[in-house]
Amino acid sequence: MKVEKFVEIIGADFYTGVPDSQLKALCNYLMDRYGIDPKHHVIAANEGNCTALAAGYHLATGKIPVVYLQNSGEGNIINPVASLLNDKVYAIPTVFIVGWRGEPGVHDEPQHIYQGEVTVKLLEDMDIRTFIVGADTTEADLSSAMEEFRGILEKGKDVAFVIRKGALTDAPKVEYKNNNTMLREEIIRHIVAVSKEDPIVSTTGKASRELFEIREANGQSHKYDFLTVGSMGHSSSIALGVAVQKPDRKVWCIDGDGAVLMHMGSMAVLGANKPSNLVHVVINNAAHETVGGMPTVAGSIDLVGIAKSCGYPNAVCVNSFTELDRELEEAKIKNELSLIEVKCSIGAREDLGRPTTTALENKKNFMEYLS
Repeated sequence: MKVEKFVEIIGADFYTGVPDSQLKALCNYLMDRYGIDPKHHVIAANEGNCTALAAGYHLATGKIPVVYLQNSGEGNIINPVASLLNDKVYAIPTVFIVGWRGEPGVHDEPQHIYQGEVTVKLLEDMDIRTFIVGADTTEADLSSAMEEFRGILEKGKDVAFVIRKGALTDAPKVEYKNNNTMLREEIIRHIVAVSKEDPIVSTTGKASRELFEIREANGQSHKYDFLTVGSMGHSSSIALGVAVQKPDRKVWCIDGDGAVLMHMGSMAVLGANKPSNLVHVVINNAAHETVGGMPTVAGSIDLVGIAKSCGYPNAVCVNSFTELDRELEEAKIKNELSLIEVKCSIGAREDLGRPTTTALENKKNFMEYLS
């Protein structure tokens, strides 16, 4: 179905969400039509954030908001759906558009398999009526579903369109870029060169894929790395858990700006605990690049200032490989928590592969190395 027709049938004029590759057609359509406009389209930090923002929109206008998300974000919406939107509380009607990664019978990455199995069940358990949109869904089918949904929404209940792979088409082409020059894969290569045999916890998406391929190219073991292939926003907390239990090891966290924004409270916990053996590297391209390149707000905030306010003893921002190498070397020998924000361009190799080991193998090898 053409994404323009999909949006027309839904008939809303306010969208907020966290980008998803399954919903790339919708994301590009919204960026082309609205860009980032707080009255019509906001890319928020996490899916719960989106849900609350949608509630505020409804309270101010009386109209129906739309929240879009990958199904991995369902966990983040459970609390505001159950304790804010639900018709037993404030009865705030909302349309959710959910990208169905890991749909049973459709090959996907390991972190999506179980989430895909429970996607529809979780929505139904939250009393959200669902309609599945596939490549064969017609405009008449969608219009009929939306007509039924309007009656449900009028009662202060919530509804969801679950989007199968390839269901939305004909999106406008949108180019996502910034003025930074360093490539993420090269940044990670420099981190690996300095960290040597120190354990690394890397964030979800292309960063972990690139780290895996760098180890392969170097002929190095993968036992040094925990690849956080799912659980976006939690790699720094995983690294904290490792660092405090292994105080004799220097622990590195390779993070991304979208991940940091998603659960920024983890920076406050890191700063309060001040693990002296942890280096937190945030590769900031101000984009959700792994799912298509849509922007984050990280290009307009002061991550170094936030880190210092959270209690990080050391926090710097670098824009060149000369600066990066200097700060990596200094962080390695310092006996204090450090943050290095690295300004990064948008882009990755077309032939970038995926880890060839399973998540369980990764965990086992990493744990054996730490012990």
